[in-house]
Amino acid sequence: MVNGDLRIQYYENDLDIHKVIEQADLQNLDQALNICDLSNLERKLRLWHKLMPRIEPHYAVKCNDDPVVVKVLADLGTGFDCASKNELKLVLGLGVSPERIIFAHPCRPASHLKYAKEQQVVNGTVDNEFEVYKLRKHHPDSNLIIRFKSEAKKALCPLGDKYGCDAETDAAALMLLAKALDLKVTGTSFHVGSGCSEVEAYDRAIEKAESIFKVGELIGHKMELLDVGGGFPGADDEMFEEIAHAVNTSVKLRFPDERVRIISEPGRFFVEAAYTLICKVHAKREVRSQDGKLDSMMYYLNDGIFGAFAGMFYYPEEMAPELYLDEAASLPKLKSVLWGPSCDALDKISGHLLLPSLNPGDLLGFRNMGAYTMPIASPFNGFDVPETRYFKERNPAVF
Repeated sequence: MVNGDLRIQYYENDLDIHKVIEQADLQNLDQALNICDLSNLERKLRLWHKLMPRIEPHYAVKCNDDPVVVKVLADLGTGFDCASKNELKLVLGLGVSPERIIFAHPCRPASHLKYAKEQQVVNGTVDNEFEVYKLRKHHPDSNLIIRFKSEAKKALCPLGDKYGCDAETDAAALMLLAKALDLKVTGTSFHVGSGCSEVEAYDRAIEKAESIFKVGELIGHKMELLDVGGGFPGADDEMFEEIAHAVNTSVKLRFPDERVRIISEPGRFFVEAAYTLICKVHAKREVRSQDGKLDSMMYYLNDGIFGAFAGMFYYPEEMAPELYLDEAASLPKLKSVLWGPSCDALDKISGHLLLPSLNPGDLLGFRNMGAYTMPIASPFNGFDVPETRYFKERNPAVF
């Protein structure tokens, strides 16, 4: 049980990052420190149920597969979006029933399908005829969910080039093929793109899903599940509220029958804001002009883009740190560059900051570091990935 997990420390009311830093003895810790507020996951789920009560969230494990995080969400009753055998093993190993899982990867290795069959995980996505034949061979009892392409105009990571059939030309053919092979199609799915910031994208996709449902029913399939995918923001609740309103409106218009089960695949929504990364300056360097004047400062941190900042390879956004210096606000600012610890010149966190003069041992904090960070971090060049410490409110609001 999470409540008995000795790795979790408890706090009253609000998590005090400064207090955590004081108690962590970071000067004697080589690696950076992730501070994970598990209660934030509960708050996010309450927000989800408040704004989208009909949509069942299935957490996208790939976003952050930390077993402690996954266990908390499992205990809260969420479903799960798994994309591989190992993700299935993780979730099933926590006691999650197969009915709470969607195997949401359109192109899966045969061994992964065999494992899903053994574990009775039947809901899974498909987007091309080769995978339909593969399912007939390795998992014929699957509930096929047709994944179609419908991308947002604004998203951090578009997915349509890799996955999703054409809703108008391919979806019907796949459903006809499944019927001919005596396979069940039970619904359809889409993903507008990770980190979506175009509200209208969801209505466009749900309109396409409505058409696919109608065609599927004409073919003779029992269409009963709509998966609206992910893309929901994790650190912008106002944007999430706008998206939730758009999804609710579209679903009410196009899928008024409550017997249609509607699920989703949120990842960053749950975990992005739950993590704060604390990095330490371990070296500094002055950059001077030809006439000897100080031009800028360079600081080398104990984590970089091969660690928890690895997502910058895919989402190249400037990272703005918080300074944990008592006098930071009153100090003059200098042009500054933040580097990671490795020897690789690509290991640059930010090159356009104004920071006060820092020294080795000073600490910088980066908020919203829970999504697509640790699962792709590596100890490249021999530098350890950040340590994660977990915190939870002792007496949270009743869920």
